[in-house]
Amino acid sequence: MYLVLLYQSRGFFGQLADRMNEGGPFAMWTILICFLITIGLIAFAATKLSQDHLFKKALSLIHHIGLFALVSGLLFQFLGLIQMFDAIESWGNVSTEMLAGGLKVTLLTIIFGTVTFLVGRLGIIILTAIKK
Repeated sequence: MYLVLLYQSRGFFGQLADRMNEGGPFAMWTILICFLITIGLIAFAATKLSQDHLFKKALSLIHHIGLFALVSGLLFQFLGLIQMFDAIESWGNVSTEMLAGGLKVTLLTIIFGTVTFLVGRLGIIILTAIKK
């Protein structure tokens, strides 16, 4: 019985993988790589608190990579919207369920890009507060 329940609930990582595929693998993997680099740079900056030059360089990279993730999420959202509107134009009459599904998919990249940006910003704030 437990094994059946285990296969029925996808869990956090299963749902994350589903959303990554839904949002478009290229777009979502680009933002995921930015997210992982941001986390790595936050950890690196935390170990270089005493070395001012490396610390500032790491904070600058965190800022730029987070901003890149945010803007690329916005770009991929616009590209998704254009694809969605092209499909609607070619199909003609589209149901509201299909429209809502398309809008949901286009929002995934901007949400993930914004989360990456916010994690980077929060890391910068915490590291700056610890440094002072």
